[in-house]
Amino acid sequence: MPTQKPDSRNQKPDSKKQILDSGQSTVWASDAYVAFLSELKTRIRTAQLRAVHAINTEVILLYWEVGQDILQRQVSEGWGSKVITRLSKDLKREFPDMKGFSTRNLNYMRKFAEAYPDRAIVQRCAAQIPWRHNQVLLEKLKDREKRLWYAQQSLESGWSRDILIMQIESDLYQRQGGAVTNFERTLPKPESDLAQQMIKSPYNFEFLSLGKEVQERELEKALVEHIREFLIELGVGFAFVGSQYRLEVQGDEFFIDLLFYHFKLRRFIVIDLKTTDFKPEYAGKMNFYVAAVDDMLRHPDDNPTIGMVLCRSSKSTIVEYALRDVNTPIAVSSHQLPEQLKNSLPTPDQLEMELESAAKEIEAQQQSLG
Repeated sequence: MPTQKPDSRNQKPDSKKQILDSGQSTVWASDAYVAFLSELKTRIRTAQLRAVHAINTEVILLYWEVGQDILQRQVSEGWGSKVITRLSKDLKREFPDMKGFSTRNLNYMRKFAEAYPDRAIVQRCAAQIPWRHNQVLLEKLKDREKRLWYAQQSLESGWSRDILIMQIESDLYQRQGGAVTNFERTLPKPESDLAQQMIKSPYNFEFLSLGKEVQERELEKALVEHIREFLIELGVGFAFVGSQYRLEVQGDEFFIDLLFYHFKLRRFIVIDLKTTDFKPEYAGKMNFYVAAVDDMLRHPDDNPTIGMVLCRSSKSTIVEYALRDVNTPIAVSSHQLPEQLKNSLPTPDQLEMELESAAKEIEAQQQSLG
């Protein structure tokens, strides 16, 4: 009688294989594997960002070199502006898959090289931000020092192109470090310089839909509702802790209008909002808040708390007198509401010119992409 082969359908599964599969599933779900996978993902994304940044730097340095060559040849060969139009056609024919060789962009390259004759400065600063940011700086600013300052701020703060434009139009360069403070006397170097540069005056609250007669609680509520825009205006490093932050001192309650923590300066920032002009008694109240936060919230590793009185306007001499004998670091700054910005709005003629310029820019971009 022939030997009957066992029916594989009735066989029991291999217990060893089952255990192996079960063990692998356990490995994939373990904390160690999940952490390892997360670490690899972060490393890959970081490498991708570095590659993009490196490409951006190389492209902008290429643009600078092209601009330098155009400038030098125009001088040595006596070529006029029409050479740029010809170059654009020839380069686009040679490199059909590459963008950036439109007549308009070649003119920007020439202007870029003219604005920054020193390659080292370009490599250190201008080449670290996107090309469109550099175009904005060339269009809106004539002063090289201001251009480089905004480029550095954009790099450090990670500004988008729109935010860069907003900061230029609100004249951040002049507003930065403009508040009256007692930092030089109450903070050691270089902390006092860093803190001074952190405080602006005035703060631009154009993003709020409020009139100049707004009450303090209305202003506070509006700033909290627009916290993203407010954090952008405050600057890099600020983290929002709370509004009407409650402190209890010997059974009495006190409420801080706005409390922030600054990660770069490693300290709390107390903000007291006022919709009136500065009054000397505001300094005493802020001195109390700063002392209370230092005692009740400040970690041993934190630096001393800074207080900022943010009011409608202030007279520097009155502020200096009020802060003269105060030993806690306090700044007094002002704010601008939309109603106060009416005079800075464009006239109909200016608006028409801006629209015509924008239309021409869009048309030129479409031609360069065609």
